[in-house]
Amino acid sequence: MAEDVITNVLRNARTIAVIGLSNDPMRPSYGVTEYMQRQGYRIIPVNPSVPEILGEKSYAKLSDIPGKIDIVDVFRRPEAVPEIVDEVIALKLPVIWLQESVVHDEAAEKARNAGVTVIMDKCILKEHYARRSQLG
Repeated sequence: MAEDVITNVLRNARTIAVIGLSNDPMRPSYGVTEYMQRQGYRIIPVNPSVPEILGEKSYAKLSDIPGKIDIVDVFRRPEAVPEIVDEVIALKLPVIWLQESVVHDEAAEKARNAGVTVIMDKCILKEHYARRSQLG
């Protein structure tokens, strides 16, 4: 993936829906998402088990979220990705970001074929931190 694609996604995004966000501060999803929130992104948790995370209302699924979503950030096992991709395509969301070790080539190809930008097997925190001087 071209580095400028990631930079452009991070620069232009304002709202990140985080699927699989845990309310446990010791989980990677919590720390990564808290960092992105501190960088000024609006975070929308997607976790049907918890009513609120990081001060934001949590939703059971993407289609329950009112308003615009710029990035769908996925902290789920790879076998959950095809269903998430189907929802991203149905909702016509622009970007799906699969965190480190979340890899599903077939689902990623399906998303790309539907016009969705796919970033796979990369940590959004690490990518943001590496580009912070370019993001202003």
